[in-house]
Amino acid sequence: MEIFELAAELGKQLKDDSRLIALENAKKAYEEDKQLQKYLLEYDVQQKAMQREVAKPERDLHFIEVIQKRIDELYRLIAEHPTFVELNRVQAEVNDLMNRVNQTIMTQITGEEPSGCTHNCSTCGGCH
Repeated sequence: MEIFELAAELGKQLKDDSRLIALENAKKAYEEDKQLQKYLLEYDVQQKAMQREVAKPERDLHFIEVIQKRIDELYRLIAEHPTFVELNRVQAEVNDLMNRVNQTIMTQITGEEPSGCTHNCSTCGGCH
């Protein structure tokens, strides 16, 4: 079997993995969550307003403070929103899966197991 045929088969297997299915579902929920999208849109608008105000030669510091408070509040609302939290959680699981797949491939190429060595002996459980 050719390398690209193997890669295509791996891709098909990964597509059916529960973690990637969960990621697709989380992305869809993210895109369809009207409240979250409202927060994201307002966050973007507030960021642009901040950039415009900061670029002015004579800035209104009170206005900048008001905008910054709203940006901070929107950031908190977005970061704590259950749909956003779930998307980040499943994205981290997929990232971990892909890192493990890549490590497995590299192990097969190099013949060496990843050591995890940090070159800081205080974090080490022993070399051998």
